[in-house]
Amino acid sequence: MAEGSRSSLQRRLFGWLMLPLLVVLPVLGMALYQQVQSSAQSWLDEGLEDTALTLVGQIDLRSGEPRIDISATMDRALRFDRQDDVFYLVLGPRGEVMQGDAGLTELQPRPKPQPAGSAHYGDVRLRGRELRLVQLGRDCGNGGGGICQVLVAETLHKRDALQREIATYVALNGLTLALLLALAGWWAVRQGLTPLTGLSAELERRDLHRLTPLTARLPRELVPLQAAFNRLFERLDRAAGAQREFLADAAHQLRTPLTSLQTEIELAMLEPHDQRMEPLLERLRQRVVRSARLAQQLLSLARAEDRSVDVGFALDLRDIATESGQDWAHRALPSGVDLGFELAEARCLGHSFLLRELLENLIHNAVSYAGAGARITVRCGASADGPWLEVEDNGPGIPLAERAAAMLRFRRGGKAAGTGSGLGLAIAADIAARHGGRLELLDAHGGPGQTGLRARLSLPPVPPDPAPAA
Repeated sequence: MAEGSRSSLQRRLFGWLMLPLLVVLPVLGMALYQQVQSSAQSWLDEGLEDTALTLVGQIDLRSGEPRIDISATMDRALRFDRQDDVFYLVLGPRGEVMQGDAGLTELQPRPKPQPAGSAHYGDVRLRGRELRLVQLGRDCGNGGGGICQVLVAETLHKRDALQREIATYVALNGLTLALLLALAGWWAVRQGLTPLTGLSAELERRDLHRLTPLTARLPRELVPLQAAFNRLFERLDRAAGAQREFLADAAHQLRTPLTSLQTEIELAMLEPHDQRMEPLLERLRQRVVRSARLAQQLLSLARAEDRSVDVGFALDLRDIATESGQDWAHRALPSGVDLGFELAEARCLGHSFLLRELLENLIHNAVSYAGAGARITVRCGASADGPWLEVEDNGPGIPLAERAAAMLRFRRGGKAAGTGSGLGLAIAADIAARHGGRLELLDAHGGPGQTGLRARLSLPPVPPDPAPAA
């Protein structure tokens, strides 16, 4: 599956967390809006009712017939409103107009008479205008048979404005709350997945050279996963150990008879024999030499993968290169091969045998593939990034596209000459990784236009107070 098409666990968790919010928050917002609007309407209706009660209090029954007299000052006070037009009407027991705006008798729908002491609220229309109405019934005498009706109505300007204001505030507060909850949810999801990120980083640092158990403190839900990984590491460690033991045993069992066979062939070549057998004996000797070399490399490979070997001793790559130079000085090099050394102090932490084996494989690889008349230079030194060691030759080199594959086991370049087995660079790369460094195949110092190959080992800087060499 492509990386872009994979579902993000963080996005999935955030989506499932936000889904209830997207459903519940609008419902809660609507409920809040309805509640606040109802409270505001009740408050405004109470204002209308107060006006109606004031009118009810002005009805005079002392003469036996209901009468009401509203002065001009009270009329202005009853009608005063900064935003809306206020109308009122007092009807007698027989429906006659006693005071106020007679036009209210044309309200649609027409309001029904209310019993004494009862109030009715409603939305009505008057000549195309929307009004809010409150209607009160008032006992006007005559043994309870006469009930006056008091109507007070007003336009809806402040109610509409208040409704818009409430809707705006509820929407803004709802959006702000949703944004804050989304940010809090995103942060909570990221924090909740932090242990997984740490576990992933720990797993990235594990390989066949480091299969130690995971010991990070994780949430209870991740403990079974950690335990499963630790059991897997244990099985891999046993399998890798069995493989190393097999390689070491097989190589050890092969090396002795191969060495004996090589000696026998060389002795046979020294004895008088038919010269027609000379090419056959030489081919046998080369095959045995190659097999012995392969057995030695298998032993080195098993040693490089053995995690029980301590690679924390203080060493100097210059000393290791000097020892290798002395060994190669006694060997028969191909015709015209010039092996030189440019050495400087390069202190590091490692295992001397493994690092000598790494350098041995790099030099042997250069001698085998650079060809007759090649110039090979071994260098070492230290930089701000740490100590380094490199072997450079002016042979045909390895194409850039094949260099990564050349460091795999039993893989050789497409144009490689010689009789190598394809293990030398792989062993060197394993030893470099075992020391926390890296092996790179680079162009010779002459640049991409020149032939040759430069194998460079880079190691980490030496920390303070390293352990002394064994």
